[in-house]
Amino acid sequence: MHMGVAERKERHKEDLKREILDAAKLLFTEKGLEATSIRAIAEKIEYSPATIYLYYKDKNEIVHALHSEGFKLLVSHFEVLNHISHPFERLKGMGRAYIQFALQNPDIYKLIFNMEEPLKHVANCFEEWDEGDRAFDILMKTVGECQKLDYFKDFATEQVSFVIWSTMHGLCTLRTTGHLSHVAAAKASDQDLDQLMSSIFETFVVILEKLKT
Repeated sequence: MHMGVAERKERHKEDLKREILDAAKLLFTEKGLEATSIRAIAEKIEYSPATIYLYYKDKNEIVHALHSEGFKLLVSHFEVLNHISHPFERLKGMGRAYIQFALQNPDIYKLIFNMEEPLKHVANCFEEWDEGDRAFDILMKTVGECQKLDYFKDFATEQVSFVIWSTMHGLCTLRTTGHLSHVAAAKASDQDLDQLMSSIFETFVVILEKLKT
């Protein structure tokens, strides 16, 4: 019976932490980091600020938790592709997974890639923060394996990786901020946005394929 009570308490704790993070994510993306207080987060979930302080000592810890969660989710999208033995095919899969991650989690994507304030807080307050580095390392490792098969031979691994990430980030940001739909409408494109995203990505893949010697 005591185990049952303990398990219920633990489940309640995890559910409450989830509520806190979801409310914070929503408020950060709507109002900005500085304009969002612990009190505002507490009001959003109808708890007292003191309750939030039981789980997170300050707003920085909440930001760090959201960043860590976001990058772990992105890495999990990449790790699903480990079974793909050909590195260029895996690289293409990573591109599609990155798009899927951005479109399925637009609030988290904006928080970890498009908002300067949260990143500054994470960088300033937490020395050990390697989730973002891990995602980029997976990309660099895959690019390096591609180079062994004569892709991108004339370029530095890190620079190619930055070019790929920059392109994918630009495409996803255009989509998640609404700019892509605006341009598509202005050009009277008959493609829906998913088709347009796909065709842009496939064009990028063709460009990358041409960098094989």
